[in-house]
Amino acid sequence: MHSGEIAVRGPNVLAEYLHNPDATAKTFAGDWLRTGDQGHMDADGYVDVTGRLKELIIKDGENIAPRKIDEVLYSEPDVIEAAALTRPCKSYRDAVVAAGAIRSGSILSEAVLIALCHDRLGAFKSPDCIDFLPELPKGPSGKIQRLKLSDLV
Repeated sequence: MHSGEIAVRGPNVLAEYLHNPDATAKTFAGDWLRTGDQGHMDADGYVDVTGRLKELIIKDGENIAPRKIDEVLYSEPDVIEAAALTRPCKSYRDAVVAAGAIRSGSILSEAVLIALCHDRLGAFKSPDCIDFLPELPKGPSGKIQRLKLSDLV
């Protein structure tokens, strides 16, 4: 299995970003388009996208994929929406935090969700805090936008 950043190459890949040479230089490596996605390829050649490089949490030199934290939070039935993200920290480069929306009437607490993350991920990769919001910000496609969420938590 191969793991890392996803890049594509071929005749249908764009040649450049329109009027944006800086973005072109950052995105292209020769004939390869660096997508900014992370993932791995299994033995059968299927690619599983596991996250975005710009959303990666780097805590004390260790890379933490926010999606892994999201999956643990979503395993609790009362969690409607969840997203892990980073917050600057004095002790580490990044601190792990999360935000979530829970089902109306739920008595689910931050402590219960953090304990669930500790159990499945270990304390180091678990959020230090979880902020509850009515709903998480989404883009036009309905996908949660972690970068906008960082302004709210």
